[in-house]
Amino acid sequence: MKLYQAVFLIILILIIDQFSKVFIKTNFFYGEAYHVFGLDWFQFYFIENEGMAWGTKIPGDYGKVILTVFRILVMPFIGYWLWDSIEREKSNFLIVSIALIFAGALGNIIDSVFYGVLFDESNPATRNLAVLGSDTPYGTLFHGKVVDMFYFPFIDNYLLPTWVPIWGGERITFFNAIFNVADFAISLGIGILIFFNKRAFTLPQNSISRVFHNKLD
Repeated sequence: MKLYQAVFLIILILIIDQFSKVFIKTNFFYGEAYHVFGLDWFQFYFIENEGMAWGTKIPGDYGKVILTVFRILVMPFIGYWLWDSIEREKSNFLIVSIALIFAGALGNIIDSVFYGVLFDESNPATRNLAVLGSDTPYGTLFHGKVVDMFYFPFIDNYLLPTWVPIWGGERITFFNAIFNVADFAISLGIGILIFFNKRAFTLPQNSISRVFHNKLD
């Protein structure tokens, strides 16, 4: 049963992730922001990430392909970890966290592999929205950009007092990361492993009892 629940969770996250990305990409100009409920600290902000988290890139002409291929090669190991954890009846905390990480990683891989050939370029200068299935795609296979949209600048452009060490007198924005559903799923999965570490890596009581009885038999 845990296998079906994990698969359902992965599929659900992928559907929400891809729907939100396609919606943002086909309804927002690149760099366009929408203030949800008129709030400055809750925005839909359309940007695209060509590399890893925080915009980090692998330099060179093949950097993007290397990153995408590396992500794909890692997926079987995460999948096996999930399957093995289910087979060994590990805790729900561990299974859910691995499923979240798997779904998030797969969601961003879909962007990296296919979006370059599925969409054309969003051009705010000419007021052209990106089109799904365009005859003039913006990239090639394995050269897609990851779509990000959630932005929560709780502190925006705040001027730090001059007496603050190192950063005194500079303006800061917190939280300035722009992310997507896949990123959130990965972060949540890692967060569960960190904050619920003991529960995640401890066998449930019924599993412990079953192992004990099997040894007696």
